[in-house]
Amino acid sequence: MKNLIPFMTRIPLKGDFEKARHEVWAFPLLALITSALPALILYFDVPLKNVLALLFLYFTIGLLHLDGLADFADGVMTKGDRERKIKAMRDLNTGIAGVFAVVMVLFLQTYSLQLLPFYAIFLAELNSKYAMLLALATKKPLGEGLGSYFMEAMNKKQLLAGSVLYLALLLPAVVYSPKSIFSVLGLLIGAYTIKLSLDNFGGINGDCIGATAEITRAGTLLMLAILL
Repeated sequence: MKNLIPFMTRIPLKGDFEKARHEVWAFPLLALITSALPALILYFDVPLKNVLALLFLYFTIGLLHLDGLADFADGVMTKGDRERKIKAMRDLNTGIAGVFAVVMVLFLQTYSLQLLPFYAIFLAELNSKYAMLLALATKKPLGEGLGSYFMEAMNKKQLLAGSVLYLALLLPAVVYSPKSIFSVLGLLIGAYTIKLSLDNFGGINGDCIGATAEITRAGTLLMLAILL
């Protein structure tokens, strides 16, 4: 896991990039790190806790996934064949669809967090990281890049280990608050995002994985806000 931390967060640690792709099974563990500061903010109920929690979240994980979400949305919303959609996703300029997607994801998270208990951000991050693992498990890379590089090392053992880890981390939250079990429904949103990637682009790249992470987190928080 130590090699994943500098790659998946802004924490200034040294890691081996080659070894990181063999540790993707530990994605769910990252949720403990990335949600720590936001959860503290929410726990102590400071003023503007929802805004500050989100700022600390992105301070920890960076904006790479949000950038992927913008590119993903531009591609999905482009009319035409698959080739045209892929071209739009890879365009360096961000279109209105990308801007709208980022604004909506940030808005939904900010609004939902003010209605939820402090541990909800952990549940959302846990789903977000596990959904990324599921995206890699499709083994359908789109072109060359980080997505295909990590998929090369993805196998059934990593998926099984990550799934067991996901359940092990979810269990304490469910014991603490039985209603936490509803958070697993957020994975349906992640699965749908993966399906959108495959339907629109025929494969998955880094932008699709980043979008899956962002949409799953926002969807989980929104779902918990409605159900709880």
